[in-house]
Amino acid sequence: MTKLWHAFFEGSKAAMQAITAHGMRSALTTLGIIIGVGAVITVVAIMESLSANITDQLDDLGSDMVTLRAYTNPEQKMLGFSNKISYYDFLLLKGKAKYVSDMTPTMRAFSLGSSVQFGRNNTQTQIIGTDSSYQAVIHVYPELGRFLSESDDLRRRRVAFIGASVAKKLNMPDDPTGEFINLSGDWFRVIGLAEERGSLFGFDQDNYIIAPFSTVRSLNGSRATNNIDIMFRPKTGASLETIKENMRQILRQKHKLSENDPDHFEFVTAEKTKKQFASITTSVTLVASGVVGISLLVGGIGIMNIMLVSVTERTKEIGIAKALGATPQFILFQFLIEALLLSLFGGIIGLLLGYGLASLVAIFMPGTSGVMVPMWAIGLSFGFTTAIGVIFGLAPAVKAAKLNPVDALRYE
Repeated sequence: MTKLWHAFFEGSKAAMQAITAHGMRSALTTLGIIIGVGAVITVVAIMESLSANITDQLDDLGSDMVTLRAYTNPEQKMLGFSNKISYYDFLLLKGKAKYVSDMTPTMRAFSLGSSVQFGRNNTQTQIIGTDSSYQAVIHVYPELGRFLSESDDLRRRRVAFIGASVAKKLNMPDDPTGEFINLSGDWFRVIGLAEERGSLFGFDQDNYIIAPFSTVRSLNGSRATNNIDIMFRPKTGASLETIKENMRQILRQKHKLSENDPDHFEFVTAEKTKKQFASITTSVTLVASGVVGISLLVGGIGIMNIMLVSVTERTKEIGIAKALGATPQFILFQFLIEALLLSLFGGIIGLLLGYGLASLVAIFMPGTSGVMVPMWAIGLSFGFTTAIGVIFGLAPAVKAAKLNPVDALRYE
């Protein structure tokens, strides 16, 4: 064991002397490793930061909130069918569904990108028709004023609860409550301003107006009840799968679907969205890392070429070392350590470079907050660079170890 440590120490010392003696060449040798590791760390750090940021925002929406919406499979679409969830489906579920804490209907009023006007200012926004239960389901709270009440819906009042972005785009007063806005030709009084929530997946979460369900339905006519979304939260401790199966049976019975007919609806949860997004980010990260990782192989080939040149240049030196008693194993060890150190130096510099680039990109890239470099990415990068140092340094090291000392001493 003592001899092994002595050989390692002496081999490392000789390798460091050789690297520092040819500083520029050593730096150029590790350039491929630096670029490869830096690129991998940059890509992984940005994707991890983006994923964590979006996951946090989905958690803010509530992992227990579920949306029931119409679903039309591709075969039905090709035949011209379009399934719908109606307001009467909502009333049925509200009366019969078990273990549900809060449930609310939502519908898009007028059309997507509806126009809203205040004074001479106007903008495009989404207008949502819903009831007072929406607040308990979505967890949206007023910054100023109040949310919709049951009486607003019962009396079909023309009142509106607006998002922060709408107020800013319309250049409304700091306290817009009591002001009147025009929604696609109809006047509504603002009763509340929502707390700001920021963006999610690049979409503005504050660009909306909420109005009473009955009011929007009366303005839209029969079209309003043709297709809605139903949002709900399970009771504490209740099984979501049990609730979903209960609702599924109620709706299938109402729509008179046979055992072979597919469901006309689907349940969407925050967990499902997070899993879909995680799958996408993982695929993108793997593909991008694989592409930029090719430069690591290029760097490994560069190390092998330089080490082969180094063996040729130091042939006489190797012959002297063998004449003085250095074993082939010691020579092999020395050149192997030299290749390994070059790879590790490149890995360390690449890690720092990647972290710096990721931090720079995070400043200008929306949807990222801070830089996150997972330990598995660091471990994988250093593991890969170590493997490159060993694999690509092995051939030059074996060549050096096999040199005949007599021939090496005669080499000019």
